[in-house]
Amino acid sequence: MTDRSTLIARKHEVRRRIESLRRELVRYENAADPRRNRRRIGQIERDLERLQAEEFDLRVQIDRSSNQA
Repeated sequence: MTDRSTLIARKHEVRRRIESLRRELVRYENAADPRRNRRRIGQIERDLERLQAEEFDLRVQIDRSSNQA
């Protein structure tokens, strides 16, 4: 079983990455010609989706670890 503090630290890393990617996505979407960046926008959106799923899984694991203590 993974240590609860390790799970929490990872969740914070994931949150920081999510926020960074959201800022980057806004920059690309607000660019003069967002169509030029559609491939990068798609990649950012996929990365965000993956990280949000990971964050959810981490929340569940953290909740379970506190219930087992």
